[in-house]
Amino acid sequence: MSVDEKAAVMPQAVIDDAMIESMQAKVGAQLRIEHSVNNELASRIAVNKFAGGIGDINPLWTDAEYGSSSPYGAPVAPPSFIIGCFSGIQFGWPGLGSFHSMSHLTFERPVYWNDRVDSTCLYDGFDGPSPSKFAGRTVTDKFVNSYHNQDGERIATIRWNVINFERGSASAKQKDTGTNGAAKAGPVLPHPWEPAELVDIEARILAEAPRGAEPRYWEDVAEGDVVDTLTKGPIGLTDEIAFVAGGGTPIPRLKAHAAALHDYKAHPAWAFRDPITSAQEPIYSVHYNLQAARAMSVAFQYDVGFQRQCWQVQQLTHWAGDHAWIKECQAEYRRFVYLSDVIELRGEVTGKRVDDDGEHVVDVVTKAVNQRGETVMPGSAVVALPTREGSGSPAASRARGPR
Repeated sequence: MSVDEKAAVMPQAVIDDAMIESMQAKVGAQLRIEHSVNNELASRIAVNKFAGGIGDINPLWTDAEYGSSSPYGAPVAPPSFIIGCFSGIQFGWPGLGSFHSMSHLTFERPVYWNDRVDSTCLYDGFDGPSPSKFAGRTVTDKFVNSYHNQDGERIATIRWNVINFERGSASAKQKDTGTNGAAKAGPVLPHPWEPAELVDIEARILAEAPRGAEPRYWEDVAEGDVVDTLTKGPIGLTDEIAFVAGGGTPIPRLKAHAAALHDYKAHPAWAFRDPITSAQEPIYSVHYNLQAARAMSVAFQYDVGFQRQCWQVQQLTHWAGDHAWIKECQAEYRRFVYLSDVIELRGEVTGKRVDDDGEHVVDVVTKAVNQRGETVMPGSAVVALPTREGSGSPAASRARGPR
């Protein structure tokens, strides 16, 4: 058998009554997440690595002097840093494949350098089973992550869903369509970029910059205004590794050698054997390992859902400026973003109002679009902006007093 003919095999199961009954008994449980917690301390190094891992060049997160002169009065982490503390957990439904499908984030307070971030995860139940065109049947899990600082103050909440599917049924349907590592009528992967196209893409990326200290006043924003575009790609292996190194790996924390093997022995569903290297690899490696992606019935390695959500948050903070506050954002992960893809994050202001908290906010519709013109992540956000008179800076109103 040639290298190309070797195929990875992952655990497979079908959804049955016993599995459903077992999961129903777990609804409402506070899950043990110690093995999936990454950054408990927002140290300077941890924040810098996370910002670098999502490609965010805003000095508000990485320059102590700049942060101290900002509305926060001290250096802070990106709002999405909580994802690098704890994002997700591998839980239940043994033998099923899974895809993170959506998230809704609300932000209440900034994370300052050297804050401690305590995370919890509630299993909020599931929908289904439901029939699927991709697989035989699916169930959709619902989770609620809560984040608090060392003073017990809530920092943020994430509500997120995971679709679990019968991996064997998905593989069979892939074979029925003639798939051999790529969909019969799907895109050419990796994408065949021309040198001139790459020069243009990278020039656009280098020209993008955060608004920074210049306030974007609520009075100056109108319905229909276009949010500054943020470009990512061509997405490569190092982009995924950087996200992992910054704390983005959700389930479980990556380990090596004996440390990994002990985990895999205790939890066999966490890993598979790579047919090329013969090494055991975590299922999470679908994001950088071609054999793992194909075993998950996907044509090519693909990005992480929460990684894509971090890009949405970055687009919003770049556009809104240091004085603004992202109150909430949500997104659905509709299509795979493959390695070699280029993604443009776009947005438009759809309304402006004074909300129930008395803040001047704008409603924004966002979308991430690939080079094929496909919307891979539709979303929305609510952003509080400073006003020329009255309400001042939403960021400053959330700043921590002297300690």
